[in-house]
Amino acid sequence: MNLTDKVVIITGASSGIGEATAKKLAKDGAKVVLMARREDKLKALKDTIENDGGTALVVSGDVIKKDDFDQVVDATVKAYGKIDGLINNAGLMPLSFVEKLKTDEWEQMVDVNIKGVLNGVAAVLPKMKTNNGGHIINISSMAAHRYFPGGAVYCATKSAVKMFSEGLRQELAPKYGINVTSIEPGAVATELTDTITDEDIKENMQDMQNMTTLEAEDIANAIHYALLQPNRVNINDIYLVPSEQK
Repeated sequence: MNLTDKVVIITGASSGIGEATAKKLAKDGAKVVLMARREDKLKALKDTIENDGGTALVVSGDVIKKDDFDQVVDATVKAYGKIDGLINNAGLMPLSFVEKLKTDEWEQMVDVNIKGVLNGVAAVLPKMKTNNGGHIINISSMAAHRYFPGGAVYCATKSAVKMFSEGLRQELAPKYGINVTSIEPGAVATELTDTITDEDIKENMQDMQNMTTLEAEDIANAIHYALLQPNRVNINDIYLVPSEQK
């Protein structure tokens, strides 16, 4: 089995997990639609994919804006006629201790990590229902399973994504044949930690820097595995962590 002619929208595609996933799926025959705010990086990724024989479409946008997501869906349907999959990958992780009251950062995480996922589902669902099938993959986290220092708000957002994914699965898979998967990685070598402004948290990140973390390609492989399953199989969640992570 492969993903030939499957049409998959990927958010947060300009770097990290999103970029690696786009390359992986395109290499296996999928037509990937690249969504992120950094259009220059998306165009560079598109060139890389096409030079490798794949197919990609760039539609820049911000996941917290419903209109942007609607434009991505419209452009996808206009170009390819359908939507088979959505990878809700865009996310932020500006960790901080609650007492620091970095409320602007809290709101950013809620907007991107939760509302961005909701916006994506709302945008693609009507098309998937019309197609009588599809696959929604939401990037949750190991943080959905346990708290870690400075992660109160982040863990809460990823717990929300995990539970929302299960609710979606129960509502959509039996009735419409739309499968739903929650991907829950531990520490991954991406830009995610670049948004941390709390100096106390930065000091605590030293343990992670001394650990062999997951690579973005590891998460891309997990997403690819979920998408390759026959329609009768729903992979509810994939929980993967670095071998060295406690």
